[in-house]
Amino acid sequence: MTKAQTSEHAIIDIAALRAQCDFIASAHAEQRDPMRKALLEALRKANLEGRARARALLFEDGGGLLCAERISWLQDQLITVLHDFVLHHVFDAAHAPAAARIAVTAVGGYGRGTLAPGSDIDLLFLLPQAKAPWAEPAIEFMLYVLWDLGFKVGHATRTIEECIRLSRGDMTIRTSILECRYICGARPLADELVARFDHDIVRHSGPEFIAAKLAERDERHRKAGDTRYLVEPNVKEGKGGLRDLHTLFWIAKYFYRVKDSADLVKLAVLSKQEYRLLMKSDDFLWAVRCHMHFLTGKAEERLHFDIQREIAEALGYNDHPGLTAVERFMKHYFLVAKDVGDLTRIFCAALEDQQAKDLPGLTGVISRFTNRARKIAGTLDFIDDRGRIALASPDVFRRDPVNLIRFFHIADINKLEFHPQALKQVTRSLGLINAELREDEEANRLFLSILTSRRDPELILRRMNESGVLGRFLPDFGKIVSLMQFNMYHHYTMDEHLLRTVRVLSRVDQGLEQEAHPLAVKLMPGVEDREVLYVAVLLHDIAKGRPEDHSTGGARVARKLCPRFGLTPKQTEMVAWLIQEHLTMSMVAQTRDLNDRKTIVDFAERVQSLDRLKMLLILTVCDIRAVGPGVWNGWKGQLLRTLYYETELMISGGFSEVPRKERAKHATELLYGALRDWSQKDRKTYTKLHYQPYLLSVPLEDQIRHAHFIREADKAGKALSTMVRTHEFHAITEITVLSPDHPRLLTVIAGACAAAGANIVDAQIFTTCDGRALDTILVTREFSVDEDETRRAASIGKMIEDVLSGSKRLPDVIASKARNRKRSRAFVVPPAVTISNTLSNKFTVIEVECLDRTGLLSEITAVLSDLSLDIASAHITTFGEKVIDTFYVTDLLGQKVIGETRHGHIAARLRHVMAGEADAARESMPSGVIAPEAAARTAQKRARADE
Repeated sequence: MTKAQTSEHAIIDIAALRAQCDFIASAHAEQRDPMRKALLEALRKANLEGRARARALLFEDGGGLLCAERISWLQDQLITVLHDFVLHHVFDAAHAPAAARIAVTAVGGYGRGTLAPGSDIDLLFLLPQAKAPWAEPAIEFMLYVLWDLGFKVGHATRTIEECIRLSRGDMTIRTSILECRYICGARPLADELVARFDHDIVRHSGPEFIAAKLAERDERHRKAGDTRYLVEPNVKEGKGGLRDLHTLFWIAKYFYRVKDSADLVKLAVLSKQEYRLLMKSDDFLWAVRCHMHFLTGKAEERLHFDIQREIAEALGYNDHPGLTAVERFMKHYFLVAKDVGDLTRIFCAALEDQQAKDLPGLTGVISRFTNRARKIAGTLDFIDDRGRIALASPDVFRRDPVNLIRFFHIADINKLEFHPQALKQVTRSLGLINAELREDEEANRLFLSILTSRRDPELILRRMNESGVLGRFLPDFGKIVSLMQFNMYHHYTMDEHLLRTVRVLSRVDQGLEQEAHPLAVKLMPGVEDREVLYVAVLLHDIAKGRPEDHSTGGARVARKLCPRFGLTPKQTEMVAWLIQEHLTMSMVAQTRDLNDRKTIVDFAERVQSLDRLKMLLILTVCDIRAVGPGVWNGWKGQLLRTLYYETELMISGGFSEVPRKERAKHATELLYGALRDWSQKDRKTYTKLHYQPYLLSVPLEDQIRHAHFIREADKAGKALSTMVRTHEFHAITEITVLSPDHPRLLTVIAGACAAAGANIVDAQIFTTCDGRALDTILVTREFSVDEDETRRAASIGKMIEDVLSGSKRLPDVIASKARNRKRSRAFVVPPAVTISNTLSNKFTVIEVECLDRTGLLSEITAVLSDLSLDIASAHITTFGEKVIDTFYVTDLLGQKVIGETRHGHIAARLRHVMAGEADAARESMPSGVIAPEAAARTAQKRARADE
């Protein structure tokens, strides 16, 4: 795909290097080791200078292909100088007969004449049939010098006959030799290999090679996640990356027998515009790859968050309103990846046509007869070509632009695949999608039918997006095509996320998600208006990347688009409301105390109707599920179900108005009755241990478990004990801690969990009447097998016990864990603190938001303890690199924390610790809370309770 290597790529003075090498040879004529050492130093210096020059030029002209060609040229010169030096001055073989000489050729990626700074060097040393005795030792000498220079060299030493024989049975070797390029040595030998390979291998095996390369590409995509829209893409191997372009050129070179990709225009495989797009994409991807290698100092192929900002800066991107420089760069990257996909589709369509034309004689006639297209009922513009929708004539889109939407609608209702030639024509007809077509009533009716299809709407919408139709028909959608958010929470670009959200909704609609989302599947048939829900799901993030809040902006876009789709004013307002509130249910469920009645009252007032509640629940499930792998878990599902059922009761008037005191008394009676197998004394003792908050918020099943747990600890004389339980469906593990109460108890538990590598998602803190703490900590599940998870949970419990007992020192174990964890410096989350007395009737609610790190929760709770605040519950939510922790607190008298001055002091202290300036707080953390006197006091309290 590149120009031949010429002197325009010269980045070192090659004549001076040759003169220096000749001087080294003469100076050390009889001393091989000093000669080799001096040669290495000269070549190393030339290599470093050349690469430094290549990097400087990359910053100057921005040419990715030019940079790759310059480095390849540099590598050629170093190998040529080394080859000539070895033959002239080491083995005295410079005047060997032509028939005995070897050839050095570049193969693989290096054979294309392009090389990234950290790439491997693939060499093929060609031997004549009658090899000279010095040939293999000379090759070995060259290889050792290249390795000593730090190059990663892939190599093979073969005769031409061996190359031909091996390439017949090995597709990797065949592909490698396809790229063979002469570097130095016996050129006739290299030319003979190219000619023999073309005649003996390439000429008769085109379809076989194409099938193998496309299958190889599909498998590579599958391993990489089968999407080009991963926010940390692999520039070389990922979908839409350089390897896809290389695959196109391999196939073109093999099937069309071209030497340069420009020849594809002459063959009408690509238009001039498409060829320019091909070269532009190739150049951009090479620029990104070269910058990555230079920046990291190694062959880094994945565009990690840690380097995206610096690459964006190197490529000259700047911040714009609503989009940072790195987000603009990554959007450009994904648009290029999409262009590569378009080019692949166009290329494959031309390839299929050419193969059909190449069917010889009668065989071709029979094939065309037996495989002729069938008519599709209800249309004269499209035909069924062996299960693929194709065009009845080339002008179907020009005659009626609505056909650009109808094409996808007919494919959907007839369950047809897409003929690549038809998709190629769609892409070339995008200019027909104008304001008139966007407002066309029939076009919008067809689009809404596609979106709400009961078959596979995501697949059809994906094809519309890949061909460019979706972004043209919905310009607001076009704005978020290839748009990424620079964070660790979202795994895909915005358009990919929206399409995946539609897919989850479709599966819920078809009842295919019963196991993962039982409530959503149960509610879906009762949704009054499917169209409203599908439109809201497609549009909920459509305003991302704008200066305004994307929920507000999305609602505004919906009010513009919904009437176009034919929705009524009532439907339009419902869509707008769902988009405006699409984050509300998730945030309330994950960051608020769902046992606090005020939480449910406030949420119910915001939702107001059961139909809104149903649709918001389903939209929330679909949204979280489509963020990326591992983001959804059963615990989030449980929180959403709890919020739904509590709110449903409130809206329908079923929420209990019985006084708390009476409900607590009833809960005590139920627990007393459930312990009927116990002695009268034990039943009385253990049912009177708990205060109202525990009795009203903990399910009876858990109260019974806790009673058995506490009694067993008492019988064993344990002041400190832990109990674990796994929840496979909820994807969380529960750790219950019984301990003498202590102001810093949650601090120590959180620190111990951090040291054990456990991610806390929720914490319920209760104090018993005899002065003990009964804390339940929920951590995310790590293992799929219960036995493995139980062992892990037991080790976490042991760590908690060790730290609480003082056998391990908390600051030490946290510091050890933090040292082993690489902290990303790519992200900035400004610390924020919100303190509210209106979110709960009993508690002050403190919410903190900042960059996550090991030990953060422990440090925050330590500060809250320092401030004489009593934590009733903690709710920990992590969004990638960002954490939102919510604490329900009171002062030491059990009252809300009031006063602006005190609120300001609390916020300042918390911002201090969130900024990572908590050394003093960490050092003041207790090494344990179980001292002999504490255990004695606990025993005395227990004895008094027994009396």
